[in-house]
Amino acid sequence: MIETRYLTKHYKDVVALDNLNMKIEQGQVYGFIGPNGAGKTTTIKILSTLLKPTAGTATVCGYDVVRQGKHIRRHIGYMPDFFGVYEDMKVTEYLSFFAAAYRITGPEREARVKDILELTDLGDKADTFVESLSRGMQQRLGVARVLLHDPEVLLLDEPASGLDPRARIEIRALLKELGKMGKTILISSHILTELAEMCTHVGIIERGRLIAQGPIKEIMKQATRHNVIHVTLADRAAEAVEFLNSHEAVTQARQEDGGVIAVELNGKDSGPALVAELLVKNGYRIESLKRDEASLELAFMHLTKGIVS
Repeated sequence: MIETRYLTKHYKDVVALDNLNMKIEQGQVYGFIGPNGAGKTTTIKILSTLLKPTAGTATVCGYDVVRQGKHIRRHIGYMPDFFGVYEDMKVTEYLSFFAAAYRITGPEREARVKDILELTDLGDKADTFVESLSRGMQQRLGVARVLLHDPEVLLLDEPASGLDPRARIEIRALLKELGKMGKTILISSHILTELAEMCTHVGIIERGRLIAQGPIKEIMKQATRHNVIHVTLADRAAEAVEFLNSHEAVTQARQEDGGVIAVELNGKDSGPALVAELLVKNGYRIESLKRDEASLELAFMHLTKGIVS
């Protein structure tokens, strides 16, 4: 459904995308993550035909983004991170306006708007003025708008940006439902816990390059290759870090927020028992100790260096 080959974009002297190779199959919910400035929005704008690449190719639904943009726009729904709304227009009027822009007419338009309002749980807001909606409801309306022409592919740039916890949960539930309907979804987000819950695949981009992509479980497994133990001590944390770094079984020990010590061991067989033994034998009092569990956040931190273009 979506494929880029050596996709490159320059902004004068800045390389926003550097030979990006990405492939998203039909029906995948693909989480696109990376540091600020990594190239996520640039990629999505190219795929939505709003921006031309400097070099390389990109196709959506088999159509080339440069030569066949008109065809692509019939098959995609693009939602930017922030979008404007028309004043003095009710929700139903707003959706009817965009349905008309997609050349949906007559009774079909009315039925389509009604169905989309039901799908996005906006039925009780049908006669509400758009500008009076909360940020979360406006984001939900944005998703409703891009669904009007029943696109095969959804390109969503930070759809949960700026939302409160309840609104994020509601948007996540909606996107899960769209995934179950068979939509191919590319979604960029900084909220990695939510991506882990709703995505089937993930791609990690840094400095314009895709450094990892694949099924989300496989990406998360990469983090488990690092044998990391988290320890909280009653006292003497800084001294304990120095002691642990001097031991041959420890690759690195560092103190994190809240006084927690992250201990990375160089052997797969060694684990919490070894760390506990080392600390207790040397007079340190342990309050808590656990091994890092595989997570998308952990994989992201291990695979990226925080470098931007």
